[in-house]
Amino acid sequence: MKLVQFEGCSFVSGGVTAPKGFKASGIRCGIREGKTKKDIGLIAAERPVPAAAVYTQNKVKGAPIFVTKEHLANGYAQAVIVNSGIANTCCADGIDKANAMCQITAGALDITADDIIVASTGVIGQPLPIEPVENGMPQLVKELSADGGHSFAEAIMTTDTVSKEVAVEFELGGVKARIGGCAKGSGMIHPNMATMLSFLTTDVDITPELLQTALSAVVADTFNMVSVDGDTSTNDTCAIMASGEAGNKKITAQDGDFEVFVNALYAVLMNISRMIAADGEGATRLLECVVTGGNSVEQAKACAKSIICSSLMKAAIFGADANWGRALCAIGYAPVDVDVDKVEMSFASEAGCILVCENGAGVPFSEETAKEILLKDEVKILIDLHDGEAAAVAWGCDLTYDYVKINGDYRS
Repeated sequence: MKLVQFEGCSFVSGGVTAPKGFKASGIRCGIREGKTKKDIGLIAAERPVPAAAVYTQNKVKGAPIFVTKEHLANGYAQAVIVNSGIANTCCADGIDKANAMCQITAGALDITADDIIVASTGVIGQPLPIEPVENGMPQLVKELSADGGHSFAEAIMTTDTVSKEVAVEFELGGVKARIGGCAKGSGMIHPNMATMLSFLTTDVDITPELLQTALSAVVADTFNMVSVDGDTSTNDTCAIMASGEAGNKKITAQDGDFEVFVNALYAVLMNISRMIAADGEGATRLLECVVTGGNSVEQAKACAKSIICSSLMKAAIFGADANWGRALCAIGYAPVDVDVDKVEMSFASEAGCILVCENGAGVPFSEETAKEILLKDEVKILIDLHDGEAAAVAWGCDLTYDYVKINGDYRS
């Protein structure tokens, strides 16, 4: 899909290995029998570097989250180890298995286990076999490469149909710097932190505290504004490591350089968010809801998320049916106060834009024109609350027959 350009940023290839100081790899080690996909990935830095992460808000959490939180308590990490296929969640030996993954990785890299971020994704409640991890680790380490970002991105996929990778280059204090990232996520996607697994790297020199501040702020406006099916995953983790090899003056305050970094991070995460929504399980269309005129960011966000989470609205988009009342209904049950009599709504795509609601009431419009607009791969619902200056954007997808098919035999 087409990437959204940002001023001051240019897209580069390489994903998580685009920034200086990182190598990555991804292989199949056999965690899921009978499958042919890659199922384990590794990112490694040359030394412990500043790191930060955000996690799911689901009360049921994957065992790797507890281990990663403990390891990142000091704000530093040197490697990321991730398996796909099995989530290592709701298992009696989950913590032991997550720690074992770190110990195996640490031994192979000759580093400290406490400096490793660990994550898992896949089926919940199924024990994670550790033998494939042990057997595959030598090859995984051997294949570490500055060109290994794509292999890593493939290794973390489950029901994803495409890998999701974005990297940007930008200028920071007169030097070139980069941020690269990838994510997996197609189903069990809902705003409540990271909504999937995502791993990011940067060669910017920045303190761990400000790296955490930047990540938390940008995730709130990107990954937290994505929903595919309303199900918040148990294993959501978004982690970032900063090698500091760009050569910039170290970012130690929320100054101009910090704002440039945040903008570049937004460019990466916003585009990955769009990729996740577009690749929703069974999806045929990317749905973007843009809310303007809010009396607060919280109000605008709540309305945007309510619309993209509406099963009825998602089904209408699948059928290219301009049933705008479903979007207005979703605004009505959003957990914020809204003067519905002020709401204006339009549908838009590359085929054009059409007004369907004004002052909270329908207006005459061509159903044929509206259908042409809604049949495009990317569809926008434009909402103006006419209540202030705040704005927000949320991303989702249509709800199709295939979503049920995919999730009806997910464990098969």
